[in-house]
Amino acid sequence: MTDEDRFDIADSCAYDREQLILEHIPLVQYLVKRMAAKLPPHLDMQDLLSSAMIGLINAADRFDPSRGVLFKTFAEQHVRGTILDELRSYDVLSRSMREKYKKLERELHKLENMLGRHPTSEEVAVSLEISLDDYFGMLDDVHVFTFISLDDSWESEDGSPLCLADVLCEAEAKNPQQQVMAMQLADALGVAIDTLPEKERQAVTLYYNEDLNLKEIGELLGLTESRISQIISQAMVRLRSRLKLHRS
Repeated sequence: MTDEDRFDIADSCAYDREQLILEHIPLVQYLVKRMAAKLPPHLDMQDLLSSAMIGLINAADRFDPSRGVLFKTFAEQHVRGTILDELRSYDVLSRSMREKYKKLERELHKLENMLGRHPTSEEVAVSLEISLDDYFGMLDDVHVFTFISLDDSWESEDGSPLCLADVLCEAEAKNPQQQVMAMQLADALGVAIDTLPEKERQAVTLYYNEDLNLKEIGELLGLTESRISQIISQAMVRLRSRLKLHRS
């Protein structure tokens, strides 16, 4: 191979990389807008967009077409990952917030075992020895954490990853192994969702399956955006607890 041929290949690779990035900027904007719609309004969308662009560039650098994966699918995983990493760096996901989430999860699980049903918000507040308003405030606090926790991975025996968001959001282009895992997790998730109180079941379905934002769900159910956020947070704590039991 001549030096000229090598330069031609290098130029072609650089061009392909640049084209991949430019052609998929709309995908980045779509993902950021979609994810931001599920997050509190005070979070900086520009920071999320900057992180998402880094994810796209990294995807273009690492993409190997010989592996038979569409770049769109490959890039989406990287973009989502960098956005979530950005969210995890925020103060709202501090150690104290994680401890608050775990405390809430433990309390819900304890009451569920004790009562033989899902506890009401009032019952959880009493058990935590806080007011109902403070309990709702706790749910507001952990909303971002419950959203991010959807991307915590479950793994099969051979280590193939699958996250709850893949099932809820119907991610495209799963490989056959992931499809089997998704079916198994979807079965467990379907059972868990069916046991949720009616308002929580409706809100979770509209939030993930119908891809509506908090305001739109509130309008449909006749509740405030804040209340919908609290309902979904409580539902996600219940669901993750149920799915942990399924995996054990």
